[in-house]
Amino acid sequence: MTKVMLKGLAAAVMVAATAVACGGGSSTTPTSPTPPVTTTPPTPTTPTTPTGPNPTTATITIGTDGRVTPASVTIAPGGRVTMINNHNQPHDMSSDPHPEHSQCPEINQIGFLTAGQSRTSGNFNTARTCGFHDHNLPDNAGLQGRIIIQ
Repeated sequence: MTKVMLKGLAAAVMVAATAVACGGGSSTTPTSPTPPVTTTPPTPTTPTTPTGPNPTTATITIGTDGRVTPASVTIAPGGRVTMINNHNQPHDMSSDPHPEHSQCPEINQIGFLTAGQSRTSGNFNTARTCGFHDHNLPDNAGLQGRIIIQ
């Protein structure tokens, strides 16, 4: 009988040793799993429009009286100007001086406007003053003006 008891005792010791080795007898409390670390990509920056005292766009209208209004506009560098022809006749808007039209080529992109038509200049990237006129009526003061880029 001693042999049977010794075998039983040996089996009990083995079970106890196995339980301790597997952590069954540990007194520490289990922890919850750590969530994975995620990184948020940086948000893209929104393009901004130039800030400053001057707008980036302006509109000049050739009125029903055949005169430009306003005769002078000021825009920020990089800005553009739209000309609208509300006169009952066509006008060919060009950069000064006449007839070279070389002072501000951006104006020459407006060019010939039929009655009711509008067109926008190129970007004025350099700070300066640009004169303009109707190519076909270069001496008509009502169709002359200036664009100031600053």
